[in-house]
Amino acid sequence: MIARLLGRILRGVRAGQERLAWNHSTLEGITETIELHSVSFMDGAEIPLRYAGKGVGQNVSPALSWSGIPSASEELVLVVEDPDAPLRLPFVHLIAFGLDPTLSGLTEGALAGEPVSSSPVKVFYGRNTFGHCGYQGPRPLPSHGPHHYVFQIFALKRRLLPFRKKPALQDLMAAMAGTIIARGRLEGFLERQ
Repeated sequence: MIARLLGRILRGVRAGQERLAWNHSTLEGITETIELHSVSFMDGAEIPLRYAGKGVGQNVSPALSWSGIPSASEELVLVVEDPDAPLRLPFVHLIAFGLDPTLSGLTEGALAGEPVSSSPVKVFYGRNTFGHCGYQGPRPLPSHGPHHYVFQIFALKRRLLPFRKKPALQDLMAAMAGTIIARGRLEGFLERQ
């Protein structure tokens, strides 16, 4: 009840697309050459509740696939943000880096944030807005209107140096400056009444 009221009060307050990692100053002049897709939802479509965050859905990361990775790539980075969050900056739902550029995608649930011994995929995680690591699915504020979730992939021409601690988005963007050679994005939305 209180969350719904808060959602109505803050309905016009949104961080904004211009504050996404996609629009960071380090990406000026970088073209969109990577095609990012999901069998879990179509670009621009509603994200199924299975992929929504705890308390709303099952918090399972969607399957992702991509193509068009430049041959000079040394590392891939994934970032998921919600620019419709009623915050100063978009809500960060995922930072995953250190991905092998020869990969063509990730299976459903691959970005849980915990090492899976049976998984051949090596991935490192940064901290989301709440300070957690791994995929944290959409949980828009009820009655706040539709929230868009932007899945962004970046190809780097050199590997990132190790971080002393799990990086926040601003740390990651600073480390990626001058190394990004291609990018792609996929967007879905979710709304809670």
